[in-house]
Amino acid sequence: MVLYLVYTLVPLVWLVISATKTQDDLLSTPGLWFGDSFALFSNIKETLTYNDGIFLRWLGNTLLYVVVGAGGATLLATAAGYGLAKYKFAGRRAVFAVLLGAIAIPGTALAVPTFLLFSKLGLTNTVWAIIIPSLISPFGLYLMWVYASEAIPFELLEAARIDGAGEVRIFTTVALRLLAPGVVTVLLFAVVATWNNYFLPLIMLSKPSLYPLTVGLTQWNSQATGVGANPIYNLVITGSLLTIVPLVVAFLLLQRFWQSGLSAGSVK
Repeated sequence: MVLYLVYTLVPLVWLVISATKTQDDLLSTPGLWFGDSFALFSNIKETLTYNDGIFLRWLGNTLLYVVVGAGGATLLATAAGYGLAKYKFAGRRAVFAVLLGAIAIPGTALAVPTFLLFSKLGLTNTVWAIIIPSLISPFGLYLMWVYASEAIPFELLEAARIDGAGEVRIFTTVALRLLAPGVVTVLLFAVVATWNNYFLPLIMLSKPSLYPLTVGLTQWNSQATGVGANPIYNLVITGSLLTIVPLVVAFLLLQRFWQSGLSAGSVK
């Protein structure tokens, strides 16, 4: 556990300390110690205003991709997983086999075929080139399928049908409440995957105004290296720190749903 904590926390500590340094201190002081001056707030201001505030544009793009893409993926995975778990129909085993195959295929292997398809459709260099692939989450669908199979008793659904509730009402008022811990889990997986998505935007987008934070910060890092480079390492590091803050906040806000889900099974 100690080794795991060290491996996890040392990069984070380095990032936080480095974000407080000026450009000169980054190159002249130890990585895990503070510089001669505390420049965190000036670095944040410069990061947010550099190049006409392009960082804020990248942040807005990332939020758009996450809200629409990850939110849509969670909704689709929840509805489809519930349907596969609670309805009997022909072809369920075929769907299960296709789903397992989709999980086994890495996303990078599908990036180039996806690019060629979207290029034929004229959707490259648009927000839809990132949002539409993000809507599909085979792992999230599988997770909700398994969770719905155990979390929702068939007797409860039959009781709701006897009382006259329709299938849509049963799903929205009964099933979703029981599926809340699973939905939050799938949502966090989708948010992290979309927020950290790099390879797909890299090949789909060529307009800097459409970049997410991952591609935009990589572009800044490229500007800071090579011949005639613009030394903006302090902006790259501060931008990286600002990028992980929303994920930490989201986890802290949503972890109580996990805890309630874990304890729900112990109450009879």
